[in-house]
Amino acid sequence: MRESTPSRTPRGPAEQSPLPDFCRLPALFAMFVVGALTVTVMWLAGDDPRVWSAYSVSMLFVTWLVLVVGVLLCKLRPALQRLPGHLPYVGVWLLIMLIVLLASLVAHWFDGALQMRLIKSSTLAYTRDNLVIAALLGAAMLRYFYVLAQWQARLAAVTRAQVEALQARIRPHFLFNSMNTVAALIRVDPAAAERTVEDLSELFRAALGQHDSADGTLGEELALVERYLAIEQLRLGPRLRVTRELDDLPADFPLPRLLLQPLVENAVRHGIQPLREGGEVILRGQREGRGVRIEIINPLPATPAVGGNGHGLDNVRRRVGWRYGPQARVVAEPRGDRFVVLLQLPGGPA
Repeated sequence: MRESTPSRTPRGPAEQSPLPDFCRLPALFAMFVVGALTVTVMWLAGDDPRVWSAYSVSMLFVTWLVLVVGVLLCKLRPALQRLPGHLPYVGVWLLIMLIVLLASLVAHWFDGALQMRLIKSSTLAYTRDNLVIAALLGAAMLRYFYVLAQWQARLAAVTRAQVEALQARIRPHFLFNSMNTVAALIRVDPAAAERTVEDLSELFRAALGQHDSADGTLGEELALVERYLAIEQLRLGPRLRVTRELDDLPADFPLPRLLLQPLVENAVRHGIQPLREGGEVILRGQREGRGVRIEIINPLPATPAVGGNGHGLDNVRRRVGWRYGPQARVVAEPRGDRFVVLLQLPGGPA
């Protein structure tokens, strides 16, 4: 596993100076707004009489210029991104200057050829002024994109560190609860104890053996949940009843590892353990478009279980928010005599 680490190092320069995605609407919208505001301010600040036709043509020119710049930067972004250090931003700035130079020459030629007389300055002065404005605005916008990218990278690093710390909380919880179950079974049912150790080995493999941020699958997570429930079934016996309504879930749906198991553990610990007669845990899931909807339902005892601190739900909320973004939902609330945890996870890229 350690041999794969060096393969990640070539991505360092790209990660230090990532370019914005010029193919997406936010970057194009930002460039258009800056261009439109510049034209409006220059038109309002001018000493000449305000001519709406000149303003309209200037806005049309800026719109056309933004579209050309956006399309070219979208197509050339992969090549520019491979440049080392801050050179991707320098390349974008130079490309903008070249496009503005050519567009200014073409616009001045058209104005003269069509005898519109909207551009009163000479070709040299008009092109020079446009280049100065483009140089200043382009540098300011690229600086903004750079600072935004650095902030997003720091935020992602901090969030990833928080997720790893939250994942580490799962490990001692597994150890203390499950080893007590094994110790109780060794004398009573050695075969069951052996099966429990095998289930524990798979659970520990998932909890301790995954140090990267790669997703697992929903099918793998449900298999881990079944191993956990098998351990608890031996400990609680007929007090634990499980109903599964999961046939409609896609087994290959990408899911962070050990996302559902803490929720099922909470359902057993806080919903079944405090009840002398036990109760039923319901695992329900279905597709929702490209995403999934998962519910974990357990009885709501009159007296809450001792030791609940909310780490499991807090863990899941942070991991879901980091992995799926604002479109995902994690709702945990009592409904009558039951406690329901609802996960709505969108499909598609993160």
